[in-house]
Amino acid sequence: MNKACPLVIRKNNEQYEFLAFEHPLAGNQIVKGTIESGESLEAACERELFEESGLVGKVVSDLGCWDAKFEGQVWGFCEIELDSTPAERWEHSCLDDNGHTFRFYWQALDSQLDENWHPLFKGAIEYVKSAITNTGTRLVNSRVL
Repeated sequence: MNKACPLVIRKNNEQYEFLAFEHPLAGNQIVKGTIESGESLEAACERELFEESGLVGKVVSDLGCWDAKFEGQVWGFCEIELDSTPAERWEHSCLDDNGHTFRFYWQALDSQLDENWHPLFKGAIEYVKSAITNTGTRLVNSRVL
């Protein structure tokens, strides 16, 4: 496993939503980054979430790993519980991505992802849906808003 993918999932009006963002050059994505040498998946997820979104949280469950079949990438997914409730939408300047500003929003987990999503990220979301549905993974961070 070489990529950390922290997932912030919430329940809003009986519907699960996940944190997503619009990259100014690469379309819609979820937070993902490289696991550094000697770093655990959990630590990498917490770090990547902060670096890319400005949010602070702790890992509450492991959602497994997915072989992206792209450049040897294997993504590890962890559900994150945030220290505070974020806004519905916000922008964050990511220093480790050439200072690009990412626009964050909530995406319905069961929605059809449009053409603004790269196929790699579509595959990752399909994996997450499958992992939750097929394994009976209980979402810990499912506070009703």
